[in-house]
Amino acid sequence: MTPRQRLAVLGACIVVALLVALYGATQFTPPAPQPSPGSVRLGPEPGDDVSAYLAGLPAELPPPGVETLALVQFGAELTVPDAVAAASGSVIDTAVLRVPLTRVQTALRFEPLDPGVAPETALDTVRRRAQMQADADAARLTGRPHDVAAAEAAALADPGCRCVLALVVRSDRAGLQTLAARPGVRAVEAAPPGTTDRELALAPLLPEQTVRADPPPDDGPVPPG
Repeated sequence: MTPRQRLAVLGACIVVALLVALYGATQFTPPAPQPSPGSVRLGPEPGDDVSAYLAGLPAELPPPGVETLALVQFGAELTVPDAVAAASGSVIDTAVLRVPLTRVQTALRFEPLDPGVAPETALDTVRRRAQMQADADAARLTGRPHDVAAAEAAALADPGCRCVLALVVRSDRAGLQTLAARPGVRAVEAAPPGTTDRELALAPLLPEQTVRADPPPDDGPVPPG
């Protein structure tokens, strides 16, 4: 093969390689970016004025006919049956459980509900999961944190525990307005349409937060667990 022929073959190979690379580039679709975990907050920011927060919630509702996730916040912790009744007509996605103890800070426990299970059964299951978490906390902690976790576990062991602080539900604008008007419901904050569970950061109002969303006091006696 002459030098001229070798150059011709080399040039042809380069052209083929460039065409293959160009074809691959046009056929490749980059993956869609995943939403950032915790990028959509539902609930007041620390130190927010509670009245202003509540007054702004109706403007966050989705357009008519559009379903979205929303945080349903109760005026006081509810039993499992009462929480299910308060959320009837919507799909319950996640429960926020908390044991109310006077002047004692207790944990917020976020538990997704098992899909395809009757709401009361699913919510009672998450109550028991929260109890196991509290038991595990008590086993690894000492001092006051141990005592608080043990008291939480004892309360959560009771099927009649008033421990459901909030629910994440899926519903449309009309359904969320119906929820917001029910007795015992303090606030309903809707996420932007299209928000996923992964994006949510939940910070429900506590019943004792009536003026500002400040941390509650933690100077009270802890009941025995």
